[in-house]
Amino acid sequence: MVNAGDRAPDFSLESDGGKRVGLADFQGKTVVLYFYPKDDTPGCTREAQAFSAALDAFAEAGAVVLGVSRDSVDRHRKFRDKYDLGVTLLSDPDLVAHNAYGAYGEKTMYGKKVMGTIRSTFIIGPDREVKHAFSGVKVDGHADAVLALVRGGGAPEAPPARRAATTSAAKAPAKKAAGKAPAKPAAKPAAKPR
Repeated sequence: MVNAGDRAPDFSLESDGGKRVGLADFQGKTVVLYFYPKDDTPGCTREAQAFSAALDAFAEAGAVVLGVSRDSVDRHRKFRDKYDLGVTLLSDPDLVAHNAYGAYGEKTMYGKKVMGTIRSTFIIGPDREVKHAFSGVKVDGHADAVLALVRGGGAPEAPPARRAATTSAAKAPAKKAAGKAPAKPAAKPAAKPR
């Protein structure tokens, strides 16, 4: 995967607007490049809607937002029109950009290992350096966290993938504590019959 500090790989992909788009088209701007699995699915729709809702704020911060999936341009247009999306959607059916950024590979879905798009986001500075890289993104709150970084507000508490791991780790001790809790109430009834 491309990491923070790396030079962002260029690409040339067809957009929902019918023209080819690459990093060279955005000289002097920050580019938010996000990879998502499939148009018109619940998580991907929420992610596209969240980025679309924040487009003016991204523009004020000097950034553009580009969404990339394997879907065809025609499917992108239907997705865009159905949800009135404002983000530019790029078609990468041959996985050229996916592979260049490390956004395609083995992942777990419904308990099974499969090959597919790894939901990822890259914040690319005007100098074409990757400023932030997120892999295994959790959709809810992600667009806001990315916007905060673009505005220079510092890193979110934890990148989305790490946040998920932290949440799981935090739940594990709580479950253990919950498992011990029944022992304490059992002791209290024993004390009552004095």
